[in-house]
Amino acid sequence: MTEQAAGSETGNGSGPLSGVTVLDITRVVAGPFCSMLLAELGATVIKVEHPDDPDYARAFPPMVSNDDEEFSAFFAQFNRNKLGITLNMKTDEGKALLRKLVRRADVLVENFRPGTMDKLGLGYDVLRHENPRLVYTCISGFGRTGPNASRPAYDNTGQAAGGLWSMNGYADRPPVRVGTIIGDLAASLYAAIGTLAALRKAERDGEGQVVDISQQDSVLTLTENAVVRYTTKGEVASPLGNDHPFVRPYGSFPCKDGYVFFGGYTDKFWKITCEMFGEPEIASDPEIDTMEKRFDPQVAERRVKPILARWFGKYTKAELEEMAGDRVPLSAIKTIAEVVEDPHIAAREMIVNVPVAGKLVRMFGLPIKLSQAASHVHVKAPDPGEHNADVYARLAGLTAEDVAGLAKRGVI
Repeated sequence: MTEQAAGSETGNGSGPLSGVTVLDITRVVAGPFCSMLLAELGATVIKVEHPDDPDYARAFPPMVSNDDEEFSAFFAQFNRNKLGITLNMKTDEGKALLRKLVRRADVLVENFRPGTMDKLGLGYDVLRHENPRLVYTCISGFGRTGPNASRPAYDNTGQAAGGLWSMNGYADRPPVRVGTIIGDLAASLYAAIGTLAALRKAERDGEGQVVDISQQDSVLTLTENAVVRYTTKGEVASPLGNDHPFVRPYGSFPCKDGYVFFGGYTDKFWKITCEMFGEPEIASDPEIDTMEKRFDPQVAERRVKPILARWFGKYTKAELEEMAGDRVPLSAIKTIAEVVEDPHIAAREMIVNVPVAGKLVRMFGLPIKLSQAASHVHVKAPDPGEHNADVYARLAGLTAEDVAGLAKRGVI
């Protein structure tokens, strides 16, 4: 691992990835989220942006303003705890400067369409000669190989091409996209895992490699049993609304003030639930006394659902959660407002304060909890080129005059 570049400025210099330097040449979410996770774990992440065309997610709402500036909280959420530099990789000086930075880096993450970095003369085959240990992580819609590799893609592309879109929604309506950018997020998570695996190998034998992540591939792995249902039975997964393909009762059920998820489908949980609602004899009803019987769609619709509707309809979400406690799997289907204010979420430190435009904005925290990781202060997302002088001095040995000259020539 290389010496950190201004690690103390990120607030994560003592994390488990302390000493790892990451060059982040990515935009929007599929890429920035990956490198943000590495930053949260202690890596020094340097966000590289074109001086005249920075990450356009900087304009994504919601915006936070004060008297002096306006800044995107969306951008800040995925780029906090990073340093920021600018670099025009289309210029000869810019290409040379990136190669110099690569010599001192451990990881480079990019999310261009495959072939873009090669056309710039900055692909892996070039950069590996500058640093044989380099882990080169690339995220794209369809990956670096295969007939569709060069196609443009967004998150929805991954959801559509990966099969998830076709499975989501209700049977009597058109398919519905998942209500978040799951293609971008899943690709970023796999990219982080792949990067850490490749880093482990590079530390062991000094040899870097390409980590090739496809949004389509990533989404495909989120389709649960759909693939094996097709390959073994010829069944094509279709929208099921809130139902599970075969487990019942297991889904969304109405209550007095909203909906809850109830998953008490095993014989153990069903018996406890019947007792909890004061009707233990239902657990012995010969039509629904086993899990296999309750799995039957007609039986579930005719017998089980009406019982649950009668039970749940008398209580609020909070009352049902209190009743269930740690006895049966029942959770309120919460709005984002309810989740943000959830005491358990607070206890898990999953809502953190991050500076944005001079204010503290609450956003999601790091879900990876390490027993030996100390808490750290979250640092704001960088302005374009905010750390040019410091990073270029530390990693490229440039003087203030050198940096000023590069800026004047439009290289940084």
